[in-house]
Amino acid sequence: MHIRPPFMLSILAFAAVALTHCTNVSVPSPADEGSFASARNVLEAKCVHCHGKERLANMPPFGSTAALAKLKADGVWLVAGKPERSRMFQVVTLTDEQIGAMPPTGHAISKAEVALLRAWIANGAPLPEGRSVTLKPQGTLVRSN
Repeated sequence: MHIRPPFMLSILAFAAVALTHCTNVSVPSPADEGSFASARNVLEAKCVHCHGKERLANMPPFGSTAALAKLKADGVWLVAGKPERSRMFQVVTLTDEQIGAMPPTGHAISKAEVALLRAWIANGAPLPEGRSVTLKPQGTLVRSN
């Protein structure tokens, strides 16, 4: 069976579009790397389902930039400029089998998403100034309790 090149191009184009729409996190441009916008995509796709508006009392809040600013000021969950010392970064680098891995229950974030969070924190975890932005869950993610 001989497949014509235009037909193969159609299949490849369809696959590229399908893969783009199946992922939860958009890829930032190089100019956005380390920005809040790039981290926001990951936080909304993977974190605020459980750490947002309807979080449990024992969970750190990631549901708004005001909440993130408090975590940054506390210097435990977000240590500006030091991803490896930031608890937020530490827990997303754990494997699903390790205690404390986030997100829990078998949906670890990708290496690309980890890299986006790392770059944001390494860049000082910048947040929009003068206003609080509410983060909204994007996509579906099973909430763990």
